[in-house]
Amino acid sequence: MHVVVLMGGTSEERGVSLASGCQVARALRSAGHRVDGVDSAVGLVSPAFEERILESGIGRADTTAPAVHSGGLVDARVLASEPVVRQADVVFLALHGGAGEDGTVQTLLETGGVPYAGSGPVGCALAMDKDLTKRLLRDAGIPTPEWVVVGPDGQRNDDGGGGADAATRLGLPLVVKPVSGGSSVRLALARTEAESVRAQADAAGASDAVMCEAYVEGREFTVGVLDGEALPVVQIEPARELFDFDCKYEDGMARETAPAPIPPELAAALQTSAVRVHRLLGLRHFSRVDFMVDADGTAWCLEANALPGLTRNSLLPKAAAAAGIAFPALCERICRLGMGRGAGRFGPADGL
Repeated sequence: MHVVVLMGGTSEERGVSLASGCQVARALRSAGHRVDGVDSAVGLVSPAFEERILESGIGRADTTAPAVHSGGLVDARVLASEPVVRQADVVFLALHGGAGEDGTVQTLLETGGVPYAGSGPVGCALAMDKDLTKRLLRDAGIPTPEWVVVGPDGQRNDDGGGGADAATRLGLPLVVKPVSGGSSVRLALARTEAESVRAQADAAGASDAVMCEAYVEGREFTVGVLDGEALPVVQIEPARELFDFDCKYEDGMARETAPAPIPPELAAALQTSAVRVHRLLGLRHFSRVDFMVDADGTAWCLEANALPGLTRNSLLPKAAAAAGIAFPALCERICRLGMGRGAGRFGPADGL
């Protein structure tokens, strides 16, 4: 099988994407497949650069890779016409944030008739926009923390009022984050109004709109969904009050247990809710849904991830491992789904 792993890009999550993509590429090669890594902002990824990413980890390697073929992919608009992409059996999307996760790249690939793994344009757009996600959750009766969205003009997106009144409306502390973004980039816990204002200003640097969300105190869980079925629940115990970027990607900053040591009925409820969210947003192939469970046992859905991370510290691979699915097998299965074939429908004779 010839797979192009699409990674990198120009969003603030570029480092995470490169780490995910290089891990996926190595796993698929170990299973005997032909793999080309492509940075959507630069071009083909050289073996030397790939090895440097694998050795250095997120945020430590030089993430500017020279193009190793004529021209380079300097703009996502040419992806669908790039020969190595068009010749692949399937494109594995390991992009995070920006055009790679908001449906833009997915639209380009579909327009070019290129098969790819992951959610389509609509599902990606809905999941990427946390405000739209939460509106759909609320309308579907799925508990989600109350929130206020502050636009670039300082106004809320519904009945007026500025971001300064978020603390009054929602109480303190507040969780502040970009409306469109992931990997917990610029995520902050604001305990005072002054901290809220500072956090909003920081989050505004990554998104046209900022979300202020009521803080739910409790236990954090995440549930991966693979081919429409829930994987084992993962319990997250961060070293800080929020599962922020450092806790996600720095060794020793969080304890993640899969399967979660929780009663079976709670695990089943979280899994059922995750599949509901996956379907509600029109996601496909794989996703991850995040929850907080409060002292009363209410499971609050925080957000959904259309393209969850696939680094060595990422949660979806840990959930899959708890289900007995090794990382190379997980990557292969996702590729099969991208080729339009269900898992288990073909074997060695089909080139896997």
